[in-house]
Amino acid sequence: MKEKLIQRYSASERINHWIVAVCFVLLAVSGLAFFYPAFFWLTGIFGTPQLARILHPFIGVVMFLGFFIQFFRYWHHNILNREDVKWMKSVKEVLKGNEVGDIGRYNGGQKGMFWVMTLCLLALIGSGIIAWRPYFAIHFPIPVIRIALLVHSASAVALIASIIVHVYAALWVKGTIRAMVEGVVTHAWAKKHHPKWYREMTSKK
Repeated sequence: MKEKLIQRYSASERINHWIVAVCFVLLAVSGLAFFYPAFFWLTGIFGTPQLARILHPFIGVVMFLGFFIQFFRYWHHNILNREDVKWMKSVKEVLKGNEVGDIGRYNGGQKGMFWVMTLCLLALIGSGIIAWRPYFAIHFPIPVIRIALLVHSASAVALIASIIVHVYAALWVKGTIRAMVEGVVTHAWAKKHHPKWYREMTSKK
């Protein structure tokens, strides 16, 4: 019997997501190489260390723009409510496979990830521009650049840690990866993990 499917993401949404994801990987790899000498060999992925240094900020701008297209698409789906608080307080149950609360398009964890990523990227783009040689750094005093580099590093570490949790959660909840690859989820998946969103989607039909 053919399974019933609901569209969760359009083709343009999925392309946008994967552009941001690829940029993140390239930035994390090059950033770790610059930050910690033991990882300097990772610059070889870009061809040379010099090319990695040149490309890093440009890729950062692409990621920033890509994410903020997502931001304007999804911010209204990511406003926290009582159901999200209930979900967050019951994470242990969620990890056991028992969903909690009347969840809409996104649960409390996904909404938290959305806002953490928003704050981190704002900090990264701001501090990155200040430290970007040879274009912008020349306009700032050395102490400001040093603070910017500290903010940049701290924000990057926070973002990398958050993305690791994000990827783990996507792998943990069966059917989630399919949503971002094929753009669809089953009725059973939607009803279990996002019951409020499921009712909204099925009532439209």
